[in-house]
Amino acid sequence: MANVKLSIIYYSSTGTNHQMAKWAEEAAKEAGAEVRLVKVPELAPKEAIATNPLWQKHVDNTADVREATSDDLDWADAVIFSVPTRFGVMAAQMKQYLDMQGGLWATGKTVNKVVSAMSSAQNPHGGQEATILSLYTAMMHWGAIIAAPGFTDPVLFGAGGNPYGTSVSVDQDGNMVEDVEAAVKHQAKRTIEIAQRIKG
Repeated sequence: MANVKLSIIYYSSTGTNHQMAKWAEEAAKEAGAEVRLVKVPELAPKEAIATNPLWQKHVDNTADVREATSDDLDWADAVIFSVPTRFGVMAAQMKQYLDMQGGLWATGKTVNKVVSAMSSAQNPHGGQEATILSLYTAMMHWGAIIAAPGFTDPVLFGAGGNPYGTSVSVDQDGNMVEDVEAAVKHQAKRTIEIAQRIKG
């Protein structure tokens, strides 16, 4: 099987999507992929971040994580996105990153990338599915191949059963409500498997 190059591109304000990205990284490496884990640039002003202790702590704790560039998409055979919902769509930080990839798109470099997405919100029906679907809409324009988890493994039901991508609820203290680690790892391995088939 072909060796897959995977970029895991995330945005996280208080750490949930960063943790999901790290679980995906672990599983992808176990599956033999070459992995880049990168964050999209923060857009919020420092004053806004400072009003939320969890947000400020996460920003400080992940200062060493490299910011995503267009090269991380160009290099990759497959991409896993992890992003929180903001009013039912992806956070602006991720949207801006996607919006900046017109150069890759215009030269056909987004075509046939295998992509999958994950999300989080404060409650199970807080826009998690809509957020993932909003990201997949952009991927259809890219000509990418969406590798949704569907219902391909029983672990998905324990995580809430989201067929579009793993999603998790987060309580007021920033803790994940559902146990989604196994679902994230399954989704990552499935993404690698599909990419191997595409790459040949």
